[in-house]
Amino acid sequence: MARKPLEIEDIPEVDALEGLPLPREQQHLHGHAETEQALLAAYRSPRLHHAWILGGPKGIGKATLAFRFARFIMTHPDRFAPDVAAATSLAVPPGHVVSRQIAGGAHPNILHLRRPWDTKNKRFKTDLPVDEIRRTVSFFGTTASDRAWRLCIVDSADEMNASSANALLKILEEPPERCLFLVLSHAPGRLLPTIRSRCRRLDMAPLKDEDILAGLQDLVPEDLPADPAARQTLIGFADGSLRSALGLLSGDGLAINSGFVQLADGAASLDVARLHALAEMIAARGQEDNWNNFLHVARQWIHARMRAERGQPPARLASWADLWEKTNRAAADAEALNLDRKQVVLDVFRNLSRLMRATA
Repeated sequence: MARKPLEIEDIPEVDALEGLPLPREQQHLHGHAETEQALLAAYRSPRLHHAWILGGPKGIGKATLAFRFARFIMTHPDRFAPDVAAATSLAVPPGHVVSRQIAGGAHPNILHLRRPWDTKNKRFKTDLPVDEIRRTVSFFGTTASDRAWRLCIVDSADEMNASSANALLKILEEPPERCLFLVLSHAPGRLLPTIRSRCRRLDMAPLKDEDILAGLQDLVPEDLPADPAARQTLIGFADGSLRSALGLLSGDGLAINSGFVQLADGAASLDVARLHALAEMIAARGQEDNWNNFLHVARQWIHARMRAERGQPPARLASWADLWEKTNRAAADAEALNLDRKQVVLDVFRNLSRLMRATA
């Protein structure tokens, strides 16, 4: 994996959760046994496609599976070797030299493309810029042994701008020898049709409740609520995403979840004092987890309400869809323009309150 200069190795990583292993460090894959077996079968097959889209909601393990596949490929470069034929999974021992290299972000034949850190503004860029995609030119241009594979993980393709998408398309159209692309996408249907047509697609389903519980017990057993009902509430709002469940356990996630639901359920007559207290908790300086938890809970609550409105008059459902769009747009504007997050929270609830009064 192309290593960054020593002086900037401490730059944050966009997919990091404090105190938890990064996807490239994670040895356990929770769920997705069928998808893992599909990749293993494809690797053994006479004709291995050079590009794959791993699709599915955010936080279900797409990057973890991508690095699991990467470890297996780099450990077993001969697809037709007896040990590949005998393999029952993509697992590679954590002590293996390839596992250690990948965990440290130091494997020379793996390129992981993500939104970079903006050193000037001290935050991650809002998209995956074309300069990142163009790193593939030098990466694939270097000399490797005849047996070695080169693997590029695009994480995630949804964050590419138009120039990035076109640059990726160009290299997918003329792939180098012994190269593989793993293109991660939270919404594959929105990718350029020309990109989709040059990739094989594997859709990964949201995790089952038992898989999320197993993941939490593996990663943060001490943080799990003791109350079974509280655990089920946590898993329910995670909506099939282990990352979302882990996020809700960080910062004031559980308090934000509870506070949001109580205010939202009674939004027709808002408790202004409680609303301001919740908004201050969410927008507190340095509490990025709280902001992310608010966005996740708000989207989940509104989405569940939209599902419940099915069968109602179209205008009513359209009003809820409009609230969904307003909430997502306000969140995006706050990120891009560094707006007051407390005001965003207040506006979301005021919009919700107006809608609930109108549809009462």
